[in-house]
Amino acid sequence: VQLQASGGGLVQSGGSLRLSCIFSGRTFSGYEMGWFRQAPGKERVFVASITWGYGGTAYADAVKDRFTISTDNAKNAIYLQLDSLKPEDTAVYFCAYGWRMQTTQAGVKSWGKGTQVTVSS
Repeated sequence: VQLQASGGGLVQSGGSLRLSCIFSGRTFSGYEMGWFRQAPGKERVFVASITWGYGGTAYADAVKDRFTISTDNAKNAIYLQLDSLKPEDTAVYFCAYGWRMQTTQAGVKSWGKGTQVTVSS
């Protein structure tokens, strides 16, 4: 699966952004599409995922109730709606395809190139 993320940018604290990830290749029901992020000087961490074919979602505690992951099967796309943004959400955001990604990054089978999100205070 090949992935291409877009939609990042500069936004003020409290603002919103919508990230998109277009994918190609064969996906399998039960696998996950998701998002990770890496802040400057920090490790890449899980943000959110959605199970392909079932729609079940998972979120990191830091973004729960502020971010929403969704899919558009017709467009081969996944989205991450970022609301109530905080300066600590500043990071490069990566889309990913894999298995049990909330638990381990070793489950990621494919990574997209990142898109920068910067939140000013």
